[in-house]
Amino acid sequence: MNTLPHAPPAPATTAPLAGFTVGVTAARRAEELSALLRRKGAQVIAAPALRIVPLSDDQRLASVSDQLAHRPADIVVATTGIGFRGWVEACDTWGTAQALLEGMRSSRLLARGPKAKGAIRAAGLTEEWSPPSESSAEVLDHLLAQGVRGLRVAVQLHGEPLPDFTAALRLAGADVVEVPVYRWTQPEDTAPLDRLIEALTTGGVDALTFTSAPAAAGLLTRAHTTGHHGALLQALRGDVLAMCVGPVTARPLIAHDIPTVWPERARIGAQVRKLTEELPARFPTLSVAGHRLRLRGHAVLVDGTVHTLSPTLMRLMRALAHKPGQVLDRARLLTCLGEDADAHAVETAVARLRTALGDARIVQTVVKRGYRLALDTTDQP
Repeated sequence: MNTLPHAPPAPATTAPLAGFTVGVTAARRAEELSALLRRKGAQVIAAPALRIVPLSDDQRLASVSDQLAHRPADIVVATTGIGFRGWVEACDTWGTAQALLEGMRSSRLLARGPKAKGAIRAAGLTEEWSPPSESSAEVLDHLLAQGVRGLRVAVQLHGEPLPDFTAALRLAGADVVEVPVYRWTQPEDTAPLDRLIEALTTGGVDALTFTSAPAAAGLLTRAHTTGHHGALLQALRGDVLAMCVGPVTARPLIAHDIPTVWPERARIGAQVRKLTEELPARFPTLSVAGHRLRLRGHAVLVDGTVHTLSPTLMRLMRALAHKPGQVLDRARLLTCLGEDADAHAVETAVARLRTALGDARIVQTVVKRGYRLALDTTDQP
């Protein structure tokens, strides 16, 4: 049997995301999330889908804070740690922080999660209650169960309005004061985000991570602005895994019928762990010519060794793996090579694929019929 020279060996790896490309849309903690993904073996494309604009000079925040300092709320709901800290810091620049905090000492403080709880305690205050689920819905259920009729409830917003939350409180008889600490807008430099959208729509990204609902909404808005909205939706409804940090983050995507996944706990560490479970499971593992083949987004793991393939060879490999053991004729494989390819290009591409995989026996020639993966007998369908 004629065999091609083996490709230069790549190091064996147990990294669960080796061979995958993952997009990061976060503005805050993007470096931390990217580092976690790279540690798991992923290639990362980071492009913030939004920009946080502090409202330290915003007259609305100043006016609301002054009101709450002079007429404290019965209940204050802190939804995010960064938002609560930003609120106190903004008041500090106006010289009103002390009055605001003194007013809050007579309020019942509720924290949506541990970060909000930490910010409350850092300000020298103590929260009355925090839900184990870190869910705004559970905070709302708690308030409604306790009763809010006739009470003044201040709700610190986290980048966008919370219409369902505040409307439910108002219907229950509360006087709701919304505290807009910061807002979201598009990044100053949209070029990285445009490149990420292009990579998503051309098959260059296997999974996309979201850590906030505004980031998800920002990505969709930018794609609409640039005319790529339809192609982006097709990608996110198809081959690209949308991995959110939690259900609140997923809402803008779900509204567009995009399948989403999130971990039980809304933490980026848990998000990365969930991704390492979900993404490899979408790709087949095959026993071929005595090897264990695991397909990835832009690579094939052969017995744990990463073999990175070009986009063309990856399309060819996916076609063969889609029907493992079955013969694909040259006409079918030609569709993987682009419009300008001719019949001879199939033979050349198969030869290159064999070299890239390191063992020519993996792709078997069936005379006068075509090619197939040399699936081991135990794996024959």
